[in-house]
Amino acid sequence: MTNSRKKPGCAEAAAPGGREPQAPRPGATAAAKGAPRGLGSRTEKQGRTMTGAQAVVASLEAEGVDLVFGYPGGQAIKIYDALFDSMQITHVLSRHEQGAVHEADGYARATGNVGVAIVTSGPGATNTVTGIATAYMDSVPLVVITGQVPRGVIGTDSFQESDIVGITMPVVKHSYLLQSTDELTATFREAFHIAKTGRPGPVLIDVPSDLASEELVFEYPDEVNLPSYKPTYRGNAKQVRQAVARIGRATRPVLYVGGGAVSSGASQELVELSEAMRIPVVTTLMGKGAFPASHPLNLGPVGMHGSKYANLAMTESDLIIAAGARFSDRVTGKLDEFAPHADVIHIDIDPAEIGKVREVQVPIVGDLKGVLEGIIAQIAKEGVRPDTAAWVAQIAEWRTRHPFYHPAVGDNPGEIVPEVVMEKLSHALDPEKSIVVTEVGQHQMWAAQHIDREVPRTFITSGGLGTMGFGFPAAIGAVFGCPDKTVVCVAGDGSLQMNSQEMATAAIHGVPVKVLVLDNRCLGMVHQWQKLFYGERYSSTLLDACPDFVKLAEAYGWRAERVERPDEVDAALARMLESGGPYLLDVAISRDQNVYPMVAPGRALDDVIGAIDVAVGAVREGVPEAEPAAGVKEGMR
Repeated sequence: MTNSRKKPGCAEAAAPGGREPQAPRPGATAAAKGAPRGLGSRTEKQGRTMTGAQAVVASLEAEGVDLVFGYPGGQAIKIYDALFDSMQITHVLSRHEQGAVHEADGYARATGNVGVAIVTSGPGATNTVTGIATAYMDSVPLVVITGQVPRGVIGTDSFQESDIVGITMPVVKHSYLLQSTDELTATFREAFHIAKTGRPGPVLIDVPSDLASEELVFEYPDEVNLPSYKPTYRGNAKQVRQAVARIGRATRPVLYVGGGAVSSGASQELVELSEAMRIPVVTTLMGKGAFPASHPLNLGPVGMHGSKYANLAMTESDLIIAAGARFSDRVTGKLDEFAPHADVIHIDIDPAEIGKVREVQVPIVGDLKGVLEGIIAQIAKEGVRPDTAAWVAQIAEWRTRHPFYHPAVGDNPGEIVPEVVMEKLSHALDPEKSIVVTEVGQHQMWAAQHIDREVPRTFITSGGLGTMGFGFPAAIGAVFGCPDKTVVCVAGDGSLQMNSQEMATAAIHGVPVKVLVLDNRCLGMVHQWQKLFYGERYSSTLLDACPDFVKLAEAYGWRAERVERPDEVDAALARMLESGGPYLLDVAISRDQNVYPMVAPGRALDDVIGAIDVAVGAVREGVPEAEPAAGVKEGMR
């Protein structure tokens, strides 16, 4: 995936919802008690003698950090004590370390800034692993600071010790175990630089508690010296010319846009290229919002639950321009039958991604935004003209014939239809003043299919790892990062229970996050696979009607309601969006609702089941008739 430069956040992060948090920020608490004020500006701190813990906080301040998420503990207590005096940094006390990292992740995705989390050693550190892996898979810039036992007892299985550097090695961009105060400030400078440059990702800093007590003279470096880390930003000029030549010859090109387009800030360049050459665009889950949904050349999501017309476009194309995308298996389907007629131009800042999955004819390593600028300039210089009219017309015909949803299908008469709920939510939101965050499962796919996004960083979801429990805390982080935007988390009843304790975080800090639960009392996506491919053997996917989500939300001080009929949805959505505080809307849907269209595992991208064909009466095509497996009784389902 690609990245060019750090972008400013949506707005100041200290006061979600435009008001002071109900819980006072650490600095305000210290000042109110007459405790010493913060250590001052970066210039004032240079040359000052301070403890390692104070230097950790001063380093964060020097990087411009004004918001961190975390959970204290014995080996991080010195850092938290130093944080108490900071007048710059607001600390958000999460209710679980995994929630803290997801919140920092959501903040980073919404703003483009580096998210920061601070936790303690042992179980506190290991609780961050899922959050770190989630950020790693989706290329999100994080700095995670973990307390560690004193250096003298590391490796002795001392109380609350864990080798968090070793544990997280496969899922971080880089990691550090501090050994001396002499390296502390340089480590923090490097960590932030690595996290946000090149292909973004999480960096871990492990801080032994005895080092946090030692004194040092604070000198924060202006420059970073990392000879072995030099990301390539400028695309090779010869390869750019080769790409333009192939684009000029193509008659069935497709722009395949991934999350790197969001990281790079390349939306404008994508629109310019698409319009100049009349190239249709498909987007991955992570690329949603990088190209305006309303643009007539946007075909929307592609892959396992993409539209039939987007999948057909990829299959029949003669040129794929992969822009910050990595040819995930959820996009390609059966790899040896994927886009059999297409050459590939692959643009990515991470050279390891190019050619990893699909053979590439024109590889371009570099920042997507800059590379696209070069391609557009070369097209103008050479006067390249497209010949895609017939191709665009063919796709328009497929698009008319195979819509994502049509009310005439009538899958479940009289029941709330999740596709309709998502479309209603999409229409109710200002696409430029709202952020939609999802959990993982059927609801995630319905949201991706039916909620339109016009600008990047307004659709946040766990793509690579598929982390249940990510969406809700990430939505809290997004509110802190963009308090001027309405943030809605679309969740399932299974996913929401993974980190429901963060309801307390939202309530205490006055975070006006909205949570819409598509509640089918089952693990919907696995249940769907069991129905279609496993003879309706619903092994461990049926969830009892517990908890009562309305009562749970109210116990945390939220407003909440449940709707069970289609005619209740509009008014309930309006009440949720108009509420000034955290709000949960529990929407009852049937277990029989499935996400279509769908490419079955191991099948080719154009082998789609459940796609609607309006030419034959708006029916779903190719849905297998599931037969109950032998010995399965109705009452057991």
